[in-house]
Amino acid sequence: MEFRNFAIIAHVDHGKTTLVDAMFKQSGLFRSNQQMESCAMDYNALERERGITILAKCTSFIWNHIKLNIVDTPGHADFGGEVERILSMVDGVLLLVDASEGPMPQTKFVLTKALALNLNPIVVINKVDKSDARISEVIDEVFDLFVALGANETQLDFPILYASGRNGWAVRHMDDEHQDLTPLLQTIVQHVPHPEIDENAPFQMLVTMLDYDQYLGRVLTGKILRGNAKINDPVHAINPISGAVERARLTKLLSFEGLKRIPVESASCGDIVAIAGLEVATVADTISSVEVTTPLKSLPIDPPTLSMLFSINDSPLGGQDGKKLTSRMIWERLEKEAEGNISISIKIPHLP
Repeated sequence: MEFRNFAIIAHVDHGKTTLVDAMFKQSGLFRSNQQMESCAMDYNALERERGITILAKCTSFIWNHIKLNIVDTPGHADFGGEVERILSMVDGVLLLVDASEGPMPQTKFVLTKALALNLNPIVVINKVDKSDARISEVIDEVFDLFVALGANETQLDFPILYASGRNGWAVRHMDDEHQDLTPLLQTIVQHVPHPEIDENAPFQMLVTMLDYDQYLGRVLTGKILRGNAKINDPVHAINPISGAVERARLTKLLSFEGLKRIPVESASCGDIVAIAGLEVATVADTISSVEVTTPLKSLPIDPPTLSMLFSINDSPLGGQDGKKLTSRMIWERLEKEAEGNISISIKIPHLP
């Protein structure tokens, strides 16, 4: 099967999640009579409360016998730990820009990293049906932004589509008939290259996302860069810094289908998959066949930008409100969050 792996970049409220909803519906992923929740990609409780994308996440659907793997990224630097590592999984990016607001400052963060990785963009001017849309000016602003960020000639020659994600259509020219998202999906297949594959090499996968499941434990997601993966194959995880090795078997191999992770017996080179069963392996580690001894090169992750000190509450009102009242409970909660969030670093300070 052919694959196309791409990330979607957009500022908050520029219609990224709504556009993905429309892709799901038109790909046949859901039955015509099946209830689909709006903003399905923002399934985290905090994301739904605030109406923003916080966690990077993967999904996929099949269109014209081609598997499209989508990586949804936060659109701003506040959640940088969720952005930079996942760009190594994709071969192109979709830049979504509001037809009224134009490119916003927080979009620059993800776009800068994407251009630095030589990823070629597809620009989608969304919400062109708004009464205050200023399409020509926004296109000029997008081009100026690319120039300011040092885009090369190939990246500057980006295709442009005009869309209304809420109404589920996209066109290459504004006077084209508004039907569905077929022009956008065709452009993705044409302009996002097929991932480079080497099926005859030993299995190698770079872990780029970490999640925690109460039933599966640590769930490690990444793109298979070489070889193929099969259930029960012996593997090991190599840490790029310490060189430490964790040995295991591929007891759980998961592929993405819509919003679900489904168990599969094997996965092909170039696909994005998730692996469960390893207890120590984390982001930037290489999971590979046992004969591979050299870890894959990984991208650095920006360090945390906020530091907090948790200490005993010596206030006269301490312990009279709330549920997490002891340091042990707070420590356990932080450890649980760190299991699935590589951006969090927990240390016990040495106080005088």
